Amino acid sequence: MQLPILRRMGASTATQRTRATGSPNYRDGEFRSHEPTHVVATSEAEGPGSMLMTMVREFGRGRPRGTVPLVSPRHPHEPADLAVTWYGHATSVVELDGRRFLLDPVFGNRASPSVVAGPKRLHPVPGSIAEIPHLDAVVISHDHYDHLDEPSIRQLERTHRPHYVVPLGVDEHLRAWGVPTGRITSLDWREETEVAGIRLTCCEARHFSGRGFVRNQTLWAAWSMRGPRHAVFFGGDSGPTHRYADIGADLGPFDLTIIPIGAYSVHWPDIHLDPAQAIEAHLDVNKGETRSVMLPIHWATFNLATHWWSEPIRWARRAAAESGVRLVAPKVGTRIELSGNDIDEVVSAHQDPWWESCAADGDRD
Repeated sequence: MQLPILRRMGASTATQRTRATGSPNYRDGEFRSHEPTHVVATSEAEGPGSMLMTMVREFGRGRPRGTVPLVSPRHPHEPADLAVTWYGHATSVVELDGRRFLLDPVFGNRASPSVVAGPKRLHPVPGSIAEIPHLDAVVISHDHYDHLDEPSIRQLERTHRPHYVVPLGVDEHLRAWGVPTGRITSLDWREETEVAGIRLTCCEARHFSGRGFVRNQTLWAAWSMRGPRHAVFFGGDSGPTHRYADIGADLGPFDLTIIPIGAYSVHWPDIHLDPAQAIEAHLDVNKGETRSVMLPIHWATFNLATHWWSEPIRWARRAAAESGVRLVAPKVGTRIELSGNDIDEVVSAHQDPWWESCAADGDRD
């Protein structure tokens, strides 16, 4: 019998490598972005400004002091033309032209293969997988534990048995967890598929992958989701990259972007956006247009960096205001419907700085 921790880790490296070797983006034994990408910046690896010294100096900043307020998600039986519900971190439900998609489902208690170690959730999940109505597909950005959670896949298989659209190699994890091949579509960068009339395009991101000691045997991706009337961009995880401008030129603009703003550091500048860079990414994929709405994600739920807990959203709001970007800042669990409503009124309704009530003393504007 396989140990639970090994089962949660997913497919073996050998299985992933067999799947990956045919990709033009797999070179010298691993997937590679087209820009140099360092998991830890070499110039910051040692000395008084080292990552270890930063962690010691800034320990505990990434946690809220009080209870994070939640909203119980309320999904209509029939999905809207354009709506989004944020479940915390990257997990979101998107309603797009009458279809419903679940993004990066992580409903477990830790972003880890262990039940006793690893980043622990800073707030409860606002709602269960079983409470989500019919899903047309589950879309996954990459295989890191804070974006792909084996217990959540097991719940999905018990309740929904959905179709999965994933980057190349992530399909092997799903197969290892019992998902049949016929319900998995795996794509390389710039490949696309259609699900229920929605075109999903796998887009290049600047990141890395891996659930064990060997990295980059599965692909990481952002996603363009385009229906007959509306379009959504899901950023997954990425550092700053010129590919955002390429995505905008090829696939933009979008009505809604879902872009990560948290877990940034000078020690890993290539793999996560800071909030100002996230605003720039939003503008790039929209060809500079500011009519789109941006939902900032990848903050509030797990402590993965050394910045203050609410710093990402505070910084993102300032940067958005300076650039004229329509940014919403909902409580976790909030459903935001953008179709059939005055967009400016919707954005205005989601500006309450709810994080101030639960932030630490040093973590406030």
